[in-house]
Amino acid sequence: MSAENPLALDDNRIRHLELIQAIVARMGNNSFLIKGWSLTVTGALLAYAVGNGKSSVALVSFVPILAFWLLDGYFLYQERLFRRLYDRVRRPENPIEPFAMNVAPGMESAGVLKAAVSPTLAFFYGGLALGQAFALLFVL
Repeated sequence: MSAENPLALDDNRIRHLELIQAIVARMGNNSFLIKGWSLTVTGALLAYAVGNGKSSVALVSFVPILAFWLLDGYFLYQERLFRRLYDRVRRPENPIEPFAMNVAPGMESAGVLKAAVSPTLAFFYGGLALGQAFALLFVL
């Protein structure tokens, strides 16, 4: 830190923040890919179930929705942890070891489940589950 500006960040802290930003971006990309796969798998199972009148496939297709929902919740939770780490690193008054990636101080109980029921994930995967439920009614 410079003597004239106590809030200025040194080069190591800036590199540390860039590293955390890259991880947050990767978590966001993973979440995007999971959503794409969930739409693809759900759409394929839905088309097969309705096209062939297979109610058993329509019932089983809830399993991938739930699995993708929890996986996406996990990625969102990890992203939140790294955002909290970023917030701690950016503050000059917080003495954090350079390039440390310990996210434990930001952890919370039921974090993955809390992230999974966030509005963005709940509306997306809830909509998929609702579509599957309508398909199940149509097949029966």
